[in-house]
Amino acid sequence: MVRLHLSDDNRSLMSNQTDAPELQTQRLILRGPRLNDFEALYALWADMAVVRHISGEPSSREQSWSRLLRLVGHWQLLGFGYWMVTARNNGRFLGQVGFGRFKRAVIPTVDDWAEAGWVLKPAEHGKGYATEAVLRMVAWADVHFDGRATICLLHPDNVASFKVARKAGYAHYADGHYKGEQSVILMRPPGGRPANAP
Repeated sequence: MVRLHLSDDNRSLMSNQTDAPELQTQRLILRGPRLNDFEALYALWADMAVVRHISGEPSSREQSWSRLLRLVGHWQLLGFGYWMVTARNNGRFLGQVGFGRFKRAVIPTVDDWAEAGWVLKPAEHGKGYATEAVLRMVAWADVHFDGRATICLLHPDNVASFKVARKAGYAHYADGHYKGEQSVILMRPPGGRPANAP
């Protein structure tokens, strides 16, 4: 059996490897996932207020570890993925936003599109961070997704995320089902204009 020992130097080196571009807004930095994001990511997904309209169950450490690896893998294999959202003034972890290709068993299928998603810590809700981050990520998508639409999949009761989605230019595409639950699929055409745009 081969045992791999990672020294602190190796951990430091590995924690900064990502293919995700850094994006900025007036208040936020969106950066690629790092190894040292694990504890913050675990705390985020273990919060019932966060998962209420997603899985309905807090994530275990094992599930959060797999999530972190999946986030890095998206950038490595697909050239897009999720960013960690941090406060520009002090580096505070706020949540994550981005695009995924999850091979979900959604009816109707959504496999043809990158799926947008966003999750912020409950303490950071109501400050406009989600809208600010999502507007920045869809602007990135408009340049990098080669004229392709994106979708998002929301629970019908997730009122706050519907508001964010509409502000970013997402509109109803289809009613669907995922894991026996109702869902709503929204689509944003490339260059889609926010709902408030003239």
